[in-house]
Amino acid sequence: MKTLVWVEHDNQHVADATLATVTAASQLGEVHLLVAGSGCGGVADEAAKIEGVGKVHVADDAAYEHHLAENVAPLIADLMGHHDAFVAPATTTGKNVAPRVAALLDVMQISDILSVEDGDKCFTRPIYAGNAIATVTSSDEKLVITVRGTAFDKAAADGGSAEIEAVSGPGDAGLSSFVSEDIKASDRPELTSAKVIVSGGRALGSAEKFEEFITPLADKLGAGIGASRAAVDAGYVPNDYQVGQTGKIVAPELYIAIGISGAIQHLAGMKDSKTIVAINKDEDAPIFQVADYGLVADLFNVVPELTEKL
Repeated sequence: MKTLVWVEHDNQHVADATLATVTAASQLGEVHLLVAGSGCGGVADEAAKIEGVGKVHVADDAAYEHHLAENVAPLIADLMGHHDAFVAPATTTGKNVAPRVAALLDVMQISDILSVEDGDKCFTRPIYAGNAIATVTSSDEKLVITVRGTAFDKAAADGGSAEIEAVSGPGDAGLSSFVSEDIKASDRPELTSAKVIVSGGRALGSAEKFEEFITPLADKLGAGIGASRAAVDAGYVPNDYQVGQTGKIVAPELYIAIGISGAIQHLAGMKDSKTIVAINKDEDAPIFQVADYGLVADLFNVVPELTEKL
């Protein structure tokens, strides 16, 4: 089976999400990558070095600069004439592109897979916010798959020497246009790639308290900062801090949950973390059921002490 993997990038560097997707795709068969962008030659060179990749297809066109799904989906559909499966990371872009590709190919999409089982058309995926794992098979001739990056190890970024091949597509479909983007610069690691994450919940009570208690601890640990949906909805932190089923799916080496009760939707986004530490004054909080270390205490007392000792 030949698989075509969507390379997530910013026209400068390959995103980490791509590496886990390559690992998943390699379990299906021969791996080819698609780099679609504008002025993305450097990304193609970087992608060609990923271990386990046989070929890199490069579509360098102004129409693909911002990865508008309406433009890149027809390009991918054309390339699927020579591939058996299209595999994309379950990121914002991947979730936008893959369904359009599936529609153009008239096949069902298999979303958010956790593993490839016996046979190349059998997969596991979470349902009911991760409370159950479904095993699914496909009878479609072509497969369209999105991959939960936290479920697969990252492929080595060096060691490969794939062939690079230029390809062209339909270009601008005229259905959508890029207007603008507002990117907030931060010295902190991106949540989905951070090795340590400190998350705060509604119990902190205000944006000021969140900043006072969570930020110093995160600074000590060089950690990313996350939050529960309740904290985001209350306006303590921006939406891009949200961890959970409707936020970001993370699996750091260390996840520290402070003042988070552990609603199902939050657990769905972080329960694959290697080590989970929970601080909550409610000893019956659901977060303690998944925590490796739990401290039943008032966060306003113990978090400053923990920060000081670190």
